[in-house]
Amino acid sequence: MAIKSGSKELLKDKRVVEEINRHLWIESEKAGHDIGFENAANDWLKRFSAEWVKYNMPEKKLRR
Repeated sequence: MAIKSGSKELLKDKRVVEEINRHLWIESEKAGHDIGFENAANDWLKRFSAEWVKYNMPEKKLRR
């Protein structure tokens, strides 16, 4: 599954990549194997990006 184009802009933010890498580590530990950055990114974007943007970038709205 490819990362949606609207989310690609968000991935340019270094803080977002750090959050995804943290999510990658946690979810890989749960799964018992490396789930891969793209899977972790898609999952994080789907589950957490809207709240992250609301908290960290209140002036922006995330397009879905």
